[in-house]
Amino acid sequence: MAESSDPAQQFPSLPKRIHGLARLSYNVWWSWHREARELFPALDQQAWRESDHNPLRMLALVPQQTLDNAARDPEFLERFDAVMAEFDANIASQTGWFTTEYGAPQDPLAYFSAEYAFHHSLPLYAGGLGVLAGDYIKECSDLAIPMVAVGLIYSRGYLSQKIRDDGWQEDDEKTLDRTYDPVKLVLNGNNEPLRVQVPFFEPPVHVLVWRADIGRVPVYLLDTEVETNQPWDRAIAHRLYTNDPEQRLRQEIVLGIGGMCVLKALGIHPAAVHINEGHPAFAFLERARGLVESGTPFEAAVAKIRETSVFTTHTPLSAGTDVFPFPLFEKYFSSHYDKFGTDRNGLLQLGTNPANPDAGFNMTVFALRMSNFCNAVSKKHGEVAREMWKGVWPEKKLEDVPITAITNGVHLLTWMDPQWLQPLFAKYVSPGWIRDQDQLKMWEAVDNIPDEELWGSHSLLKILLIDEINERAREEWQKKRVRAESVIAFGALLDPEILTIGFARRFTSYKRPDLILHDLDRLKLILTNPLQPVQIIFAGKAHPSDIAGAQLIQRVFQLARDPNFAARIAFVENYDQHLAARMVRGVDMWLNNPLPPLEASGTSGMKAGANGVPSISILDGWWLEGYNGTNGWAFGGDATEGDRTAADAEALYRLLEEKIIPLYYLRPDDEIPHEYVRVMKAAIKSVAPQFSSRRMLKEYVRQFYVKALGVKKS
Repeated sequence: MAESSDPAQQFPSLPKRIHGLARLSYNVWWSWHREARELFPALDQQAWRESDHNPLRMLALVPQQTLDNAARDPEFLERFDAVMAEFDANIASQTGWFTTEYGAPQDPLAYFSAEYAFHHSLPLYAGGLGVLAGDYIKECSDLAIPMVAVGLIYSRGYLSQKIRDDGWQEDDEKTLDRTYDPVKLVLNGNNEPLRVQVPFFEPPVHVLVWRADIGRVPVYLLDTEVETNQPWDRAIAHRLYTNDPEQRLRQEIVLGIGGMCVLKALGIHPAAVHINEGHPAFAFLERARGLVESGTPFEAAVAKIRETSVFTTHTPLSAGTDVFPFPLFEKYFSSHYDKFGTDRNGLLQLGTNPANPDAGFNMTVFALRMSNFCNAVSKKHGEVAREMWKGVWPEKKLEDVPITAITNGVHLLTWMDPQWLQPLFAKYVSPGWIRDQDQLKMWEAVDNIPDEELWGSHSLLKILLIDEINERAREEWQKKRVRAESVIAFGALLDPEILTIGFARRFTSYKRPDLILHDLDRLKLILTNPLQPVQIIFAGKAHPSDIAGAQLIQRVFQLARDPNFAARIAFVENYDQHLAARMVRGVDMWLNNPLPPLEASGTSGMKAGANGVPSISILDGWWLEGYNGTNGWAFGGDATEGDRTAADAEALYRLLEEKIIPLYYLRPDDEIPHEYVRVMKAAIKSVAPQFSSRRMLKEYVRQFYVKALGVKKS
């Protein structure tokens, strides 16, 4: 199967001496390797800024004279050659931790997810599930895990958030321009775009296939915007997480069944399949259908598929799983039962939840029944998931329900500040810290970093964050002519000298973004204290159908506009990966206060902690495992009956007033809060090794992949 043409042909004006920049730009590998990322602004800082840090768009903006000069500049060429040598060696080599430990299996593992967050230049994600998947794929590349990934490419993304002057969230509806996205159309043997037909649709539905390269891992993205498809069929992949249940079902058929068909068309026959949440679970069904067509009885096919199937569940809420009414399911599958070698009941029972058998075809239940390897994403979530789904295994005791826990982790090279923090780690922790990042003992050397250097780096990151927010607010004022009060609400008056709390999550009721707003009089005293003031930066989107979530955003925004709070509350619109990276590095403290036990894991606090930003968090999700008494602050451990809002808010206010704020402002003559820096160091030491995606991936390999792929330790 052919790929698209040489990336250099996209930029014919690029001098031959540096044409490798085009190839580098098409692989997101550059985004988590510091020297590669710094190569682009070194070429043209202004074009880098104007391109929104998108190398492909930047190359289109750079003046020809600048390119010609770079091709003759010895200093730039030295940096370019070093980056390209590392890139080519890394991508060409399949040698790494996995292959050293287990060798290279004949066929790869296939990973399916409805969303991926690799970089903000490729909008394929809505929130935490996609961010986790993006970090996961990057770490698979780093560890040389033999993998291909499958997803959808959305012509209109998820939600481009705009906040009106009254604080109401609006979706800025537009078709995304893929011209400068780091993806290439997959071509067939005739050098034409590959088209693959997805089964079970009448009239037929075809998909085009785009390829994104994430280091060593190819990610194949299915596109239903094909001119031969009917309008409703073309719309299947318009939006991530469409509200229409039938279109949602069709989307998941394309993702799971269509995804397996695409792999087959590419000549890829995965030895095992791992699905990220239940959305792609039909991939298991298509695998079984293939075995049945080759002569294997249905029950035997299911059993065989189960032995090589992995399923990760991310939700602690029954409402968070997709359940399709049986008549809707049958609309697409009833004419094809014979292709699976079974009848209606044989297929439907695989997705029937014993606890609610009339509800419909449950994608999580189906995934659990089709997978021998099932996990939740934190130890607490494991307990919740076993309780939720124990009915799938009625013969087993609760503690024997086969859902284990592998706690999420974050990709350190993506989320740790590369400009100041990573060099500090190389200098004071270990020159090989990247290689050994999951080694707990190594990180004890964080204590060797001088307080003034760590605090100085953090202060610079805080200024960068506030400058970024200020620039966004200025653009709102200049381009959209919003009211002056809204410019202030967007963060135009934030102060880098003030203790800054960050809250950036999806806005929904159970995450309780308004908990800190419970007692406004008390909060006002905290924020406007003349000697020890505090400011809060909020960011996040509400699902388009989540009215309560939109109302929470509106409440925060209206308080941010209120002069009584002295511009100490800000809401930054259109939260994306770029702003997320700025926030987890630049705030002083990370606030997370969901309603327990509804936080399956949470990874934003991990990203913050790895940057030396301590959490002040409810004891739920990952923080139950991460909090050690020295690396941040915890509250809400003692559940109260009924509404616990007042008790949790009281605990939060007391922590701020009595411990955190005094500690932050405790400054000796050198103006460095040494006691607060001690907490920052404790956060890095505990979070970086234990909650890295490297630790997470090694657990998946050792617990699941080795058995699913049939490999043994070398």
